[in-house]
Amino acid sequence: MAVGKEIRGKIKSVENTKKITKAMEMVAASKMRKAQDRMRAARPYAEKIRNITAHLASANPEYKSPFLRNGGVHKNVGFIVVSTDKGLCGGLNTNMLRAVTAKMKEVQSGGGAIQAVAIGNKGFGFLNRIGANVVSHAIQLGDAPQLDKLIGPVKVMLDAFVEGKVDQVYLCYTNFINTMKQEPMVEQLLPLSAARLEQTTAEKKQYAWDYIYEPDAAVVIDELMKRYIEALVYQGVAENMASEQSARMVAMKAATDNAGNLIAELKLIYNKTRQAAITKELSEIVSGAAAV
Repeated sequence: MAVGKEIRGKIKSVENTKKITKAMEMVAASKMRKAQDRMRAARPYAEKIRNITAHLASANPEYKSPFLRNGGVHKNVGFIVVSTDKGLCGGLNTNMLRAVTAKMKEVQSGGGAIQAVAIGNKGFGFLNRIGANVVSHAIQLGDAPQLDKLIGPVKVMLDAFVEGKVDQVYLCYTNFINTMKQEPMVEQLLPLSAARLEQTTAEKKQYAWDYIYEPDAAVVIDELMKRYIEALVYQGVAENMASEQSARMVAMKAATDNAGNLIAELKLIYNKTRQAAITKELSEIVSGAAAV
């Protein structure tokens, strides 16, 4: 039964694949919980520094930070593209990079130039393939984002914005909504919009105190702005990692279920083939006995 042996080999192969995808699903589920906790833990810091920065900016209206500069026409645009280092996470990277490509085409159709910072191996490879000007990158971040690995690449884009080489910067990542849903985001990072630094009445009362500046208000505000922008990028990376583990868990669960269905179909085919072979042998024996 050469055909039956071949089918048994296929069944064994799919069963081995199913074990791998099941293990990857369980690992992704464990990492997803940790990534979600890390993502939520980063939010209070970003919110606290946002309030302090907003209060300082409103307390010193005579100073206009370069990070709040709005030049009107945005010819040169920077992109900070956050992606995953590994694959097997469904359409997560594809959806996000599709949104980035649409935005880049929109900028280029208006005659603008593009610079990009890649965070994650998949985005870095994609930007190189399409011929984008990648000024810096950070890859192999591991399961937990480290701020010290992100500061260097982000600083390149911040310096370009302050020097006027870039008029606008977009942060591109995948926003975690829930385990089953992740949304690609292409949002403006620089110049910082007034909406980002807007405070509620309660927040204004909570942070309504005077500060002593050292060396002066301008330097303190600029440094706080940098920390706030770095916190926004870190939050984007944390959101992307939580989305990655969720998408991988769902993708591996789908692969495990599909492997189970395929095994059931192959076993049915094997049993039919085996039954046909037995029936054929019996008919040959009966025909031989009749002939004798």
